[in-house]
This record gives sequence, C-alpha cells and structure tokens, in this order.
Amino acid sequence: MRNEVRERRSAEGMSQSDLAAAVGVTRQTINAIERDRYDPSIELAFELARHFDCRIEDLFDPELDGDGSADGEE
Repeated sequence: MRNEVRERRSAEGMSQSDLAAAVGVTRQTINAIERDRYDPSIELAFELARHFDCRIEDLFDPELDGDGSADGEE
C-alpha cells in the first residue's frame, strides 16, 4: 500500500522518533510503514491521519486498479 507518511513527516520537520512518540508507537513501526513493509492497523491509520489533520485516504492508497478492486483481486 502506497503512503505519504514520510513526505508529511518530513514537511513538518519531524524525525521518525518524534512521530512515533506523537502517535504512540515505536520508531521502528514508523520506519516500516514508510518503507512499505508494514500496513498499519486501522486504529494507527486513524491516529496518523488525526496527527496530520487529514483523511486516511490522503495518507494511504491501496493502489486500486481501473475496475475498483485492489491489485491481485478478482
């Protein structure tokens, strides 16, 4: 799942540790999300969106294909 967490964090001048503390997770979790190695829980996705004052859809894109289904689904 593509995301804009790194871009938004950098734009705010925050470190991964700063963001992790703000949303109550570890720096390693933020790193894994930014590197597309971990999809956050819905609760964490909401917390990140709340932190950045945006919608979840503004942060995370499931990379839907043209027919509206996620890649690899039929």
